[in-house]
Amino acid sequence: MTETLTTAVTGISAQNQDWLRLKAAATALQGLQVQDGSVPNPADHPEAARHVEVIVAAVQALAPAFPHDADYLGACCADFEAWAAGGFGVPDFLSSLLEFQPQEQRRDGLQHLVVFPMYTQNGSSNRLVEAVLVEVIWPEFIAGLEAGDYSNKLFVPIRFVDFTPGYDTNSAVLFPETVAVGRTPTFTWGAIFADREAARFRRVLKAAAEITSLELPEGAAELLADQDLTEATFVMWDLIHDRTHMRGDLPFDPFMIKQRMPYFLYSLEELRCDLTAFRESVRIEQDDDADPEARRHAKLVQYAIIFDRIFRFAITGSRVRNYDGLGGQLLFAWLHQQHVLHWTDTRLTIDWDEVADAVIALGASIDELYWRSIDRPKTAHWLAAYRLVSATVTPNPASVWAKGPDALPLAGTPRGLTDQVLDDEFPLSMFYEALEKKMRPVIESTAGITGRSAL
Repeated sequence: MTETLTTAVTGISAQNQDWLRLKAAATALQGLQVQDGSVPNPADHPEAARHVEVIVAAVQALAPAFPHDADYLGACCADFEAWAAGGFGVPDFLSSLLEFQPQEQRRDGLQHLVVFPMYTQNGSSNRLVEAVLVEVIWPEFIAGLEAGDYSNKLFVPIRFVDFTPGYDTNSAVLFPETVAVGRTPTFTWGAIFADREAARFRRVLKAAAEITSLELPEGAAELLADQDLTEATFVMWDLIHDRTHMRGDLPFDPFMIKQRMPYFLYSLEELRCDLTAFRESVRIEQDDDADPEARRHAKLVQYAIIFDRIFRFAITGSRVRNYDGLGGQLLFAWLHQQHVLHWTDTRLTIDWDEVADAVIALGASIDELYWRSIDRPKTAHWLAAYRLVSATVTPNPASVWAKGPDALPLAGTPRGLTDQVLDDEFPLSMFYEALEKKMRPVIESTAGITGRSAL
């Protein structure tokens, strides 16, 4: 086992008795809560109070192991006590959330104990009390990239040590936006579980390569063999992806907050950020003056983006407005139609010498769409985005959008246009229908996976 994964041995382990008490109490408390996080039944309040007492005592017992989080853990205990004293209404953990600032101490292997009432993206939509024991992933070459051309002060890559049931799911992020608070603060960090991303990538890629008879290039084969290497690769990908949401010629709010828009626009935004990470990784790989580790991982990032997008993204989740799924379909179809990806004689092959130019060209087409749309009305931008996607991925034959502007209610509100987008506006191709059936058990098996469980 490498140095990165042994760091946690000197910290709090998943078998620590105080942690196990906290975890058990939080899990039991979840059974008394409803969706907004409150405990509405007065008959449940004595039991809820006992669970809160255990949580507070366990946090206080664990706190000496986290001196860098002393203010947060103290505020966390106070928030729990105030919640119980107030009768277990809708929880407000704003005070402790403001004290938790993991982005200020990005040191490799540094642990955090995180306890909040929160929902977990791609996990539970209920704001239940969740507890997560995590450690930071911050290799030297990532620190160098972040200190140079890829500054991202909000980005915190982490790995799981242990967690409550809300994270025994597909959720791979820890975001402050998910915490139950009385008012919305300015968010100053975002954490991504690179170990889960890496572990499910490795499992899915291994199965997909076998099913499609794809011969993996040497670097991609290394990713299958090495969890630590893959984690660092995903950290580099996420670092560049995450910062891209705020950079470039953006015709709209980059995160599209509180906007109801056709889901293919979200597809293009997420794909734009991934293709920017791809393009920058090509640049770093070709830079003779770059850090050798950065150059090595830059090549691996390119493999990770392509394979995760075309194998996992495209066929994961439901077919209801699946914007990441559509992004994967678009990348696959683009590479196929550029004649650098081939499905011939039931065997998948990729012309690696030509892939980079093809991927960068797709990214350039999205960048051009964004640049031109700064001068376009919203509806015109939506129509242009649809033309870009539908030129490569075939729309549903029942689509109104596919019939063009004359068939759409352009005189009404933008919501009317959004309502005309089918849940599965761009169905899976025959290739993906067949692949999804064979890959479904593998993808389902990645729920709850961590870097340690994958080793």
